[in-house]
Amino acid sequence: MKVGLVDDRFIDLEKLRGIASAIPQIDVVFATQSAEEAYEQIKKETIDLLIADIEMPNLSGYELADIIHSHALNIAVIFVTGSSGYAVHAFELNVHDYIMKPYSKERLIKSIERLLEKTQSAEITGRLYLKQKNDIHIIQKKDIVFIERSGRSTTIYTKSESIKTYLTLNELEGELRERDFLRSHRSFIINIHYVKSFSLYAKNSYMVTFEGIEGKAIITKDKVEFLQENYF
Repeated sequence: MKVGLVDDRFIDLEKLRGIASAIPQIDVVFATQSAEEAYEQIKKETIDLLIADIEMPNLSGYELADIIHSHALNIAVIFVTGSSGYAVHAFELNVHDYIMKPYSKERLIKSIERLLEKTQSAEITGRLYLKQKNDIHIIQKKDIVFIERSGRSTTIYTKSESIKTYLTLNELEGELRERDFLRSHRSFIINIHYVKSFSLYAKNSYMVTFEGIEGKAIITKDKVEFLQENYF
């Protein structure tokens, strides 16, 4: 798990770094005393978890978490703070944990381990086996970005290739029961982890763009609302 750390007090930042870096599954990508610098790092580096103080000069940790939440970034947040005044608002941002200073090493480790367990149990597992005449294509489900039905055929898009099949979207929906996949439109299934943006396409639908791929999908307005309520 890739982790970013931010706390404007050097001694507190070093405590965070020491605890997090000692956990075998954790890779500390950056540690900074500036929330602005943390924001710039988030735009450049992929991280899974941000551990942040709340009350900092200029951009606060709460504002940083709000940016993550409003942009639907797939980054968990743990607040480590000396202020209890943000607790209610913080959980409105769906933060993973709210830890009060001073805290014990064990308290933070337990929180991170709980997130690791949650993340591992939520990972997409399994494969799709697609028969095509004399060939069988095996696709890791986690690599599927989106699926499009056009005419009598269906195209499965991954970051590295596109594969055609005569399976219908209804049949593929039965294979893709993981929470990460959504039937966004009668002609599309999308993997929400790859979604980059939505832009208005028609009165009741949006165009979906994805990370790492040029292809686009369509999502209906009611499905966007469903995503906001249940995922983001």
